Amino acid sequence: MNINVSSIIDGYSQGYFLMAEQDNILGWYSSNQRTLIPLDERFRYPKSLQRVLNQKHFSVGINRAFESVCRGCADRETTWISEELQEIYFALYQAGYAYSFETWQGDQLAGGILGIAIGGIFIGESMFYRISNGSKVAMVKLVEHLKNRGYLLFDAQLQNPHLERFGSYIIESSAYQALLSSAIRKQCNFL
Repeated sequence: MNINVSSIIDGYSQGYFLMAEQDNILGWYSSNQRTLIPLDERFRYPKSLQRVLNQKHFSVGINRAFESVCRGCADRETTWISEELQEIYFALYQAGYAYSFETWQGDQLAGGILGIAIGGIFIGESMFYRISNGSKVAMVKLVEHLKNRGYLLFDAQLQNPHLERFGSYIIESSAYQALLSSAIRKQCNFL
């Protein structure tokens, strides 16, 4: 498969995202609304998770197991992450745009978040866990990481009850496009 990384990054830079339908046909999508994870005081998480964080059972890694995180995110009864999309993520990873933000318990991958970083925006594609709280700890630590690196936006694309627990909020497409335009121009380094 011939993957044109620059055209894919261009699509994400314009506010589109890739998804595979049930028949595994890959397409570009956008939405009238976008879900953002706050990178300020609006970010929150359950008190029970604070106890988990205090116990320090998890360590964090970046790109230690990129392919495993991709597979973990795709390993669901119904998934939008087809084999073709996994190949695209891997090409983006090799080009320095896609990242896996992982939690570990010792040498065991506990969970992680797969995303694409362009300028000052991190676009969260998916998350998964193998050990309870693995993805939740990854979310908290990823937000800290993005703040420390000066990122402007954490785009979660679509709202769900799990993300709402972290303070995610919805904005209209026009507001998103304005924020996206500013974030793309900002130079941030994920690593």
